[in-house]
Amino acid sequence: MWNGWNTADYHGMVAETTMIPRKGGKQLRVYYSRPLDVEGYPSIVLIPHMPGWDEFLREAARRFTEQGYAVVCPDIYQDFGTGTPPEVSKKVMESGGVSDESVMSDVEDSIAFMKKHPEANGKVGVIGMCSGGRHTFLAACTLDDIDAAVDCWGGAFASNFNPNAPIDKVDGLKCPLLGIFGNEDFWPSADEVNKMEEVLKEKGKDYTFYRYDGAGHGIWYYDKPMYRQEQAMDSWNKALDFFDEKLKTPVE
Repeated sequence: MWNGWNTADYHGMVAETTMIPRKGGKQLRVYYSRPLDVEGYPSIVLIPHMPGWDEFLREAARRFTEQGYAVVCPDIYQDFGTGTPPEVSKKVMESGGVSDESVMSDVEDSIAFMKKHPEANGKVGVIGMCSGGRHTFLAACTLDDIDAAVDCWGGAFASNFNPNAPIDKVDGLKCPLLGIFGNEDFWPSADEVNKMEEVLKEKGKDYTFYRYDGAGHGIWYYDKPMYRQEQAMDSWNKALDFFDEKLKTPVE
């Protein structure tokens, strides 16, 4: 919870770019933050959004680490080259985008890394915003070893940008899902979120959606006009409460 610590407590963390094992004997570049004051910490995989492997994601990773989580944020655009986040994102868009298969492979490798870490408690959550939210939904439906997932304003239906519909894989959803959406968003629209809920209810899935009036897309992005302070802080706390409940009890 925001400002929930005791001022007398020690807090420390390590945050760095590093490499972890990638399928095929390769290496995957990640941003990796972890607490120094927590034993048996839970873990989160933070999936990048279309703006790329950017400063907001690194700050978000450290924010979760302040709350006791180890966080891995993989550079899912690694194969498109290097440069500033806007430069790399432009390369990705000009190339037609990164494939779902590539992103799921990198997320799977990140989960495996966190599951094996000797200082972790064995539980891993996944979270993403925008296209990262869409990929979070897809990961929760198609990958193993995910204990909780948070989709922040990510669509689940096919569109001109993404012809594959994660909602088609919903039968595979085995973990609890939290969704955060603005009712004035255009992708996903309020109608699309309604349809997502209908499918999740019909399939009997464990999910909770929070939907905010006066908010559109990207309500956490404080560096952009779309930021909504009240809705952002409320939903940040809801995401933290959700992860605390689902991830902080160690695997028996």
